[in-house]
Amino acid sequence: MTSLPAILQHAAPYLHEYGIWAVFIGLLLETFGLPIPGETLLIAASLLATQGHIQLPVLLAAAWLAAVLGDNLAFYLGRFGGRRLLLRYGTGIGITRRRLSKMHRFYDRFGPEVVIVARFFVIARQLNGLVAGSSGMLPLRFFIYNVLGAALWVGTWGMAAWFLGDHLVALLAWVTHAAPIALAIGAAVVLFIYLARRRWLRLRPSSETD
Repeated sequence: MTSLPAILQHAAPYLHEYGIWAVFIGLLLETFGLPIPGETLLIAASLLATQGHIQLPVLLAAAWLAAVLGDNLAFYLGRFGGRRLLLRYGTGIGITRRRLSKMHRFYDRFGPEVVIVARFFVIARQLNGLVAGSSGMLPLRFFIYNVLGAALWVGTWGMAAWFLGDHLVALLAWVTHAAPIALAIGAAVVLFIYLARRRWLRLRPSSETD
């Protein structure tokens, strides 16, 4: 486990002691809404998989399952009382009644596309299920896009580690410094998916009548 880069060394003891279970529990708790460095565990474990310490297919399957379960648990928590919890305990991260209302309108307008993109951003990833549930999103719609978002997120980091290896650490450092740019790209992706979906829905009736 000492073969991890310095930036990821703090994840090494947990991976050494618990292996894939550390990733599973970390991602489950993080996507449920707790401030756990699950993504760090996933990236570190993916790098170890490229070195033969962990089986990559098993790691990706466990990480995907944990991400789906965590977000779905948070969704139902949000659906049955999340608004009250967010307003009561979210003040530490700047959640107010006004900001929560804005987030709900954002979810209402852009729909499930947000569920996918939020996976790739800290804080948004932790709040994703809670806010989606408290906004009134339909459970089946959330589940479908949650499954897809988890697959894209886990697959991105797993494949990035496989193809980039140690160069992934340099990429992480760049992303950290370029967070505003990454956020703008994420917003652009959400907008593009939203507009594409609207256009597809408009064209579908005419194509069916033909």
